[in-house]
Amino acid sequence: MEWKASHILIKERGQAQELLRKVKQGAPFEAVARDYSTCPSKSKGGDLGWFGEGQMVPQFEAAVKRMGVGSVSELVQTQFGFHIIKLTGKK
Repeated sequence: MEWKASHILIKERGQAQELLRKVKQGAPFEAVARDYSTCPSKSKGGDLGWFGEGQMVPQFEAAVKRMGVGSVSELVQTQFGFHIIKLTGKK
């Protein structure tokens, strides 16, 4: 199985919760990623491209496996910070 996802990476839980709220209320995911994410993928609206099993940290991969295409995750904590993930493809 492979997945395609975008994410917003934030260091602080409080800011991540606020951004998640904005996205859930309809703010464009890509625009929020460009403006706030601390990951280099922010320049592509958070797009991480396609990846397979074992290519992402375990917490991130576990969250993606539970998601449906087009959905946005709750906060996912990893050693990098807090992720808001949008699953954009699955094959």
